[in-house]
Amino acid sequence: MDGSGVEASTTAAWMERHRQMYERATRHPFTVSIRDGTIDLSAFKRWLSQDYLFVREFVAFVASVLLKCCKQKDNLDMEIILGGIASLSDELSWFKNEAVKWDIDLASVPPLKSNLEYHRFLGSFTEPEISYAVAVTTFWIIETVYQDSFGFCIEEGNKTPPELRGTCQRWGSAEFKQYCQSLQRIADRSLANAPADAVKSAEEAFVRVLELEIGFWEMSSSQS
Repeated sequence: MDGSGVEASTTAAWMERHRQMYERATRHPFTVSIRDGTIDLSAFKRWLSQDYLFVREFVAFVASVLLKCCKQKDNLDMEIILGGIASLSDELSWFKNEAVKWDIDLASVPPLKSNLEYHRFLGSFTEPEISYAVAVTTFWIIETVYQDSFGFCIEEGNKTPPELRGTCQRWGSAEFKQYCQSLQRIADRSLANAPADAVKSAEEAFVRVLELEIGFWEMSSSQS
């Protein structure tokens, strides 16, 4: 899973160390049911509305990553992270268009418990004591879980319903995978130059994201 091409990268080591949890996050019954064509469309609509609320919070999180990047002596990562922020504007418009298609009133949708928990986690990254290495690593794994999850839904042999293929392609595409690999290279480079306590915090954030992603899929399936 090492998108950086570095044989023993820190992020690749974490992917192996936490393989079971990573697979729970990226092969959750919710997304597997999309791939095999058995998805309950009411659950999909719940995910769609909740993810819209999540992305609104995610904008501020990515902005905080960018701010930390700008404070680095060598901020060569700025354009890649800025591109992520720019794409979120299009993403929010996509959610609004999809909501119309699925007859969802986004203005009346309250965030559910698991979503609020994720919001609080993202909000913590505005604290200045959280390092760039921790923040960009968190950004990478959040995006990677979605890419891997939805990429699975469009792999050969899928039975993904036609009306959901656009959703899966949005995050499962080869282009988005390349973007995630770019973030992974940035994360690995930042971690290689980070002090031990920051690397430890980054791994803890990595694991926490996996837990929160699993919770988000569960919420979409069961409205918890």
